[in-house]
Parts: sequence; structure tokens; C-alpha cells
Amino acid sequence: MSKPPDSSRRSERSRRAILDSALALVGEVGYNKLTIEAIAARAGVGKQTIYRWWPSKAAVLLDASLALSGEAWTETGWSGFPDTGDLAADLKSVLRATVDEFADPRYEAPARALTAAGATDPELAARFTEQLLEPQLALYEARLRAAREAGRLAADTDVRLVTEMLVGPLTYRWLMRTGPLTHAFTDALVDSVLGGVAGPPAGDADDVAKVTVR
Repeated sequence: MSKPPDSSRRSERSRRAILDSALALVGEVGYNKLTIEAIAARAGVGKQTIYRWWPSKAAVLLDASLALSGEAWTETGWSGFPDTGDLAADLKSVLRATVDEFADPRYEAPARALTAAGATDPELAARFTEQLLEPQLALYEARLRAAREAGRLAADTDVRLVTEMLVGPLTYRWLMRTGPLTHAFTDALVDSVLGGVAGPPAGDADDVAKVTVR
């Protein structure tokens, strides 16, 4: 006797097809021309199937971007922010990877679409921030906090502010296309930001300790 079809597996296949179709279409036609009907046709499902899971095309695209982000982490084997002991090198490594991601059409088209949609949809913007942006920013903050505790940053360093000083100019240049988005740019950005918040050189710290002991 044959087993009945696995509805959960069928639903997951449909969901995956919908997300993949949304990502492909937004790259082909742009966000303004993207429709639920087109996504449904590309995925081979009825549009009511999409509306059963998502209220709008923006919501579909957000979940598709979340899935894509998770896949990117799996592909690179990245389980967290690198901590080699060299803060500048770690930050440059991550920001260079971000530049490469922004240059990849698979990521750029949905990211630009979500940014534009979020400008007029506060609920979508809140979900985008909570589910996609904040987890990424938290990784920067954790790495900077560890560096501060190790004395690599000034004791009064505001790690959230430094995080935004690193990510903000990169995002602005990408979004507004004010200049080339290159590894050289991110390296210079890291050096400039850290130059303002670095802790005392190791020699100075040792001298302070010697004076204190005396």
C-alpha cells in the first residue's frame, strides 16, 4: 500500500519555489513591476497559495532575502564574526565580504527593493530591521565589545555608535552610488574609524601599569 503524499514536504517545495521565483523576478523586472501573479506563475502555484502565507509581495521578498542570507552563511561556512585577535583585520574581512555581496546581483536587487519598499511601509521596515539588519549589527557590536574589554578600544567606546560609523558610510555609498564600492574603500573606512577609538598602544599601557605599581 502506497503512502499518502507528504503535505508538509509539498508545502515546503512550494514555499521554496515561491521564494526563489520572487528573487529571480525582482532581478529581472525590478520591484515596481513585480507582482504576486507573476511570482505564482513562475513558481507554478496559485496566487491564493502565496496569500495564504504572505500578505504582500514585499513580505515574500523579505522572507526570500532572509533565506538567501542564511544560505550565504552556509556557503561561506561563517558561523559568526571572526576573532583572530586583530580587530582591524577582522572588520576589513567582513566589510570586504559585504562589498562582494552588494556586487552580486542575487543580493543587490532584493536588497534595493526592500530598502525602497521600507521607505513607505513602516511595518515592513520594522520587520526588515528586526529580522535581517539587527542580527548582523549585533555581530559587529559583540566583536567590538570584546575588543573594548581586551583594551584594544578606549574604555568609553560606544560600540553601537562605532558599528554604525562602519556600516553607515558603506550602505550610503552603495545605496546612493556616490562612489565606487571597493575593498580599498572599506579598508580605509576601518582605519579611519578605529583611529578615533583605539585604546592606548601596548607600550603606553605597560608604562601606565609600571607607574601604578611604583
